[in-house]
Amino acid sequence: MAKFRGAIVVDTEHCKGCGVCVPACPSQVIGLAEEVNSKGYHYSFMANPEACTGCANCSIVCPDGVITVYKVKLEV
Repeated sequence: MAKFRGAIVVDTEHCKGCGVCVPACPSQVIGLAEEVNSKGYHYSFMANPEACTGCANCSIVCPDGVITVYKVKLEV
């Protein structure tokens, strides 16, 4: 069976920090940053990047569509 590794890219300037993506992640990859963007929101980021599987749950539930998911196949 092929193994995959995922990564997300968050458009931090447009993320409003609603946090909907945090519980949607089954691997507990996403957290809210201590820093704020120019609008004053704590934006989402990859707090645990090694655990990302690229499932795209975060992107699906994001109400603003600011999360892009990448998935790569690992050579075993």
